[in-house]
Amino acid sequence: MNADAAPRHARHPVGPLRSTYLPRTASALTSAMATYGIPLLVLATTRSAALTGLAFALEWVPRLAAFGWAGSLVDRRGASRVAFLASLGRALALAVGAVLLHLHPAGAGASATVMALAAITGVLTEFSYVASETAGAAAGRRAGARAHRVQAVLFGIDQSATLAGPALAGLLLLTGPARMLAVTTALSLLTALLTLRTPSSPAAPAQEAQTETGAGLLTGLRTIRSLPALGWLVGGLALSNLAGALLQAAGPVIVVNHYGQSTTAVGLVWSAAAAATLLSVTLCRFAIDRCGLWPVGAVCAALASLACFATAHAPDYLSYLVLVAVLMAADGGMTVVLRTLRSRLIPPEKFGSTLSATILILLLPYPVAGVLTALTPPDALGPVTIACAALQAAGLAAAFARLRTDPALRA
Repeated sequence: MNADAAPRHARHPVGPLRSTYLPRTASALTSAMATYGIPLLVLATTRSAALTGLAFALEWVPRLAAFGWAGSLVDRRGASRVAFLASLGRALALAVGAVLLHLHPAGAGASATVMALAAITGVLTEFSYVASETAGAAAGRRAGARAHRVQAVLFGIDQSATLAGPALAGLLLLTGPARMLAVTTALSLLTALLTLRTPSSPAAPAQEAQTETGAGLLTGLRTIRSLPALGWLVGGLALSNLAGALLQAAGPVIVVNHYGQSTTAVGLVWSAAAAATLLSVTLCRFAIDRCGLWPVGAVCAALASLACFATAHAPDYLSYLVLVAVLMAADGGMTVVLRTLRSRLIPPEKFGSTLSATILILLLPYPVAGVLTALTPPDALGPVTIACAALQAAGLAAAFARLRTDPALRA
């Protein structure tokens, strides 16, 4: 691939630390604080389990709507430009929300503010995520034989942010909603400033832009359909994500209402899960070298299904925290399998569109989980969790049974 034919987001002449790692760190931390902090903010402001679940759905529905053209926009305009605009827009939205909550800390005005923040930050966070993932893939291609090291650093950054973000959001929320939003605003502005250190990409011709915007998602879906191994794995993980998404959406209600803990304890659950995932990813890298992709993925699938079933019967907060950590650690191992398979199979010229389509499928369960949480009484969340665990086990079993002899996972 020559320089003229390469995607515009791949032509950054600067090193990975400045062009990829630092912006990714700031973006991942901001995204983690927003993703986990907004539902906590809704619960703290409204004291309503139904509105907490609805806010979770509102946070994810606009994200899914944005994926139809986010990948093609990044391919055309460049990862750094899209990341800058998304981070700046998120900072402005959070700043306005902080001011409104300071002026109206309770009542209908506060409820409307936090629900609007859930929707707006959801869209902008996904644009930032697609841009960051595309920049990371371009950095990996530039690294050549050391691409796996780049991906390992990026995954470590993401998980470290997930480790710190929820706990930091929970702690800041104890000082007041406006202060939590102010700190998140500052981090989002920092992300925007860091993306300015990378060169912008030239705009695509108008006619080309219109064509790619309309066809980006279809191109990605067709690419997934043409790669059966990727399609089966993505389908199985999508059903698995329904169980994880339900635990994330219902987490504030379960921990605060059922176990009688504080909002900080909710953040600690996901911080512990991120720490377990970091350990799992390290172990899975060595296990894949010795055993291959399929055995590691199958073992992680079994562990995830068993842990999800067990969370519905967790007798206390500590056991719940441990089981969620085991579930997310197993999910992290399957994510390593997916990322490896994705980097092997997806053509570089279609990576942005196919990445968007893949993420769209994997994230469809999240708004469903939010609606389930909103419609389910807190005392009935256990049976719903068991039902989602059954779907998870069935989906993963079907996917890995189909992929048992597939050469893509046996390579």
